[in-house]
Amino acid sequence: MIFVQPGQNVAQILASAPAGEHIFLPEGTFRAKCVIRAPGLTVEGAGADRTVLVWDDYARKVDEQGLEYVTFRTPTLAVCADNVTLRGLAVVNDALAPETKGQEVALTVYGDNFLMENCRLTSTQDTLFLGPLPDDLIDRYEGFLPEELRLRKPCRQTFRDCLIEGTVDFVFGCGEAVFDGCELRSLHDARGRGYAAAPSHEARQERGFLFRSCRFTKAPGVPDGSVYLARPWRDYGLCVFESCAYGPHIDPLGFDHWEGTRREETCRFYERPPVPGRVPWVKKVPLEPDPKPVIK
Repeated sequence: MIFVQPGQNVAQILASAPAGEHIFLPEGTFRAKCVIRAPGLTVEGAGADRTVLVWDDYARKVDEQGLEYVTFRTPTLAVCADNVTLRGLAVVNDALAPETKGQEVALTVYGDNFLMENCRLTSTQDTLFLGPLPDDLIDRYEGFLPEELRLRKPCRQTFRDCLIEGTVDFVFGCGEAVFDGCELRSLHDARGRGYAAAPSHEARQERGFLFRSCRFTKAPGVPDGSVYLARPWRDYGLCVFESCAYGPHIDPLGFDHWEGTRREETCRFYERPPVPGRVPWVKKVPLEPDPKPVIK
């Protein structure tokens, strides 16, 4: 086990750790932009309110070549390896002001068999990206994003007892993810409308996001009826909401089809038990098996 000491370079330690290592981060705030590439790595903190990884990149930030970062170069922490576990820490993007800065990712997961327990993720728009990318973006970003962020590979992720905070599309991507007993907290957004999930699964994917026994809550200042549970980022986005509890900020319709599209005809949104008043295109019972949780 590696015990990180105050003042050490956390980004360097995470980037150079060998496969299968266990790293303990002490209490404190570590301002660093980090990447994990070692398979089987476990990173453990002193608690979600005590150990914080934080950075502040945003989509409209311009790099030294005059190019915008876009969404996928903004994460505070990117996990680009399989069989990684994060436990007892917070990952934060504190760029703020997404209405002018654009998307601000806290955590990107581009690995299979990923597990996160008792953690906190905090940002605004696009807090948590669950790889892989949609097919069209894998092609679009060839030569721009590193290959480790453009792989066509299965990515299964499990989140247990975590707090995920954001404003717009704050859980998004093509991953096959299970959220067990998590809290998804909507924060105030100057634009006035929020969305919790934005799945972008391809038609060939039989599993998507499963929110099971989760609580959808709000921070002060979020108006009642101002947040949708999900909208499809791509045509066949797949979400299952099972035995969840919803605060008054959730719009009674539940779901949005994404303005300017007809994705209500193709997306796969399910809710059980059914909630009266939802949009007519939400499905009552999943046609395919639930996503399989990661077993560790």
